[in-house]
Amino acid sequence: MNRGRFITVEGIEGVGKSSNIAVLVEHIEQAGFDVLTTREPGGTPVAEDIRKLLKDHGDEPIPEIAELLMMFAARALNVNNVIRPALEAGQWVISDRFTDSSRAYQGGGRGLPMETIDSLANWVHADTWPDITILLDAPVAVGMSRANSRGEPDRIEREKHDFFQRVRDCYLDIARREPERFVVLDATRSLNEVRADVGRLAQQLISDFKH
Repeated sequence: MNRGRFITVEGIEGVGKSSNIAVLVEHIEQAGFDVLTTREPGGTPVAEDIRKLLKDHGDEPIPEIAELLMMFAARALNVNNVIRPALEAGQWVISDRFTDSSRAYQGGGRGLPMETIDSLANWVHADTWPDITILLDAPVAVGMSRANSRGEPDRIEREKHDFFQRVRDCYLDIARREPERFVVLDATRSLNEVRADVGRLAQQLISDFKH
């Protein structure tokens, strides 16, 4: 059986990842492929417990390195128990965030060494990298305005503007360095315009896969 495609969707808060993942799923399923969606941190019961710990407003501070290791602990569970088995079974997997989030948030935002993050990535999922990553990009003020309208911010969403600017800058830098994997879409446009681009991209991915 042919291995399925692994697609990740990235971006700062408020760029519309969830709604555009729904567009991807719709197009890919209509083409006759089985699609599994997951998210990070999360995707398995234990990984979802780690997600709650990472997003909670608890009194105990979480050091940057602990945050990074918790992210990769959740990722190891998701890759081994969900993502890799699905790909090997021929399913297409779409993940809301993956290791590029760790690079952008813990690397760009927190300032942890990129070499450390990449070493953990190679250790945890050396044979499982996205075939394509869609980066939904918008200025920090736009993304956070949208995100703040959703309700009470979690621990990470409470960070300052400068933190998210570093995250965004890091995302764009990664995309420039890996143009063969990344597609950057302007998420400041209307949702319908972005969805149309995502739909066209899905059709191209399906066409490439069939050929």
